[in-house]
Amino acid sequence: MNSYYELTYIISPVLEDEQYPAVIQRINDLITSKGGTVEEVEEWGLRKFAYEMDKKQTGFYVNLYFEGPATAIESIERAMRIDDEIMRYLTLKYDAKMKRHKELVKKNAVPEVFPVIEEDDSEEDK
Repeated sequence: MNSYYELTYIISPVLEDEQYPAVIQRINDLITSKGGTVEEVEEWGLRKFAYEMDKKQTGFYVNLYFEGPATAIESIERAMRIDDEIMRYLTLKYDAKMKRHKELVKKNAVPEVFPVIEEDDSEEDK
């Protein structure tokens, strides 16, 4: 049975700008080779870290959503761990509520968690 996942990873900033798409495509191909299907890829671009990692202060962030078997996660993460161009990665498994919330955000139809109650100005005058 396939599950829905979110994978965020950071590519080393020492690469040239033209090399980032090749790394992203390589990760996408890795996921599809393990039986997954990539649904959406968001390139967040080069961002500054809050603290230095591997003697670097910036990294190229990529966030992607994919569906795949749970058995593939271990081999995908192992390949990313070995890859010198990937600095960090995080894989999250989505449950039904998280997936529904993501779909609502896409449609811009997320319900308000806490409704805004406007205060009456006449009470302040007392």
